[in-house]
Amino acid sequence: MKETIIEIKNLKYAYTGDKPALRGIDVTIGKGERIAVIGSNGAGKSTFFLNLNGVLTPDSGEIYFKGQKLTRDKKDLNTLRKSIGIVFQDADNQIIASTVMGEVSFGPMNLKLPREEVVRRVDEALEYMNITDFKDRPPHYLSGGEKKRITIADIIAMHSEVIVFDEPTAALDPLNAEMLEEVLEKLAAQEKTMLISTHDVDFAYRWAERALVFCDGQIIADAPPVEIFSDAEILKRANLKKPMMLEVYDAMVAKGMLPDDQAYPKDVAAFKHLLEA
Repeated sequence: MKETIIEIKNLKYAYTGDKPALRGIDVTIGKGERIAVIGSNGAGKSTFFLNLNGVLTPDSGEIYFKGQKLTRDKKDLNTLRKSIGIVFQDADNQIIASTVMGEVSFGPMNLKLPREEVVRRVDEALEYMNITDFKDRPPHYLSGGEKKRITIADIIAMHSEVIVFDEPTAALDPLNAEMLEEVLEKLAAQEKTMLISTHDVDFAYRWAERALVFCDGQIIADAPPVEIFSDAEILKRANLKKPMMLEVYDAMVAKGMLPDDQAYPKDVAAFKHLLEA
């Protein structure tokens, strides 16, 4: 059992005049977990993230970080925003500075760190995301993939323990999507806790060790991805489809081309190994 880093109890939130967007969320998140947050549009995923990060204030419920109950006073909000970084779906909504260096340094400077520490963190984050050559360029003129790298560098420079990604692969070409997965592997190796909202079920299946399924403001399933994507009732209720890898595997098992006592392959390499065996 992994050490608990975040615990959420009965979290509720409603936008003004609307029906509840979150209807009693209870979830415990362990340090270093790789969690896919899945569900249809309007299910509550983004609202959950914004409450988790302190951008929105819940109507009721409790959030604990490392066992400490967080209130809505300034000190606790700063703890949330420092410890739980969020990478938004649209990079243009996150980028505010006129240069890449100015953008990545904005968060550490707000932490009132010594100048030398800010410079060190910025250089580290730029190198981590392979964008050192862009440091003096205006971010708004860069490509979508380059902007995504900048917003991730923003969070890396903050040394956030938990990183939340809202649809990180949206609008990325295959090359930049592959780059993102490489960065996620590097972050996982550092035991960063990651929650990723995504409609890409193939990505969620091969990347995550755990999936939370949102539907109508509630978590209706919390299990390893293979269990969730093998449950026809959950898929129908949450308007999800089965990942291609599982579709192919199940079809071959049904045709007697593969035994049904093998572990489900997570990716193409694992599937090739299964075929060779």
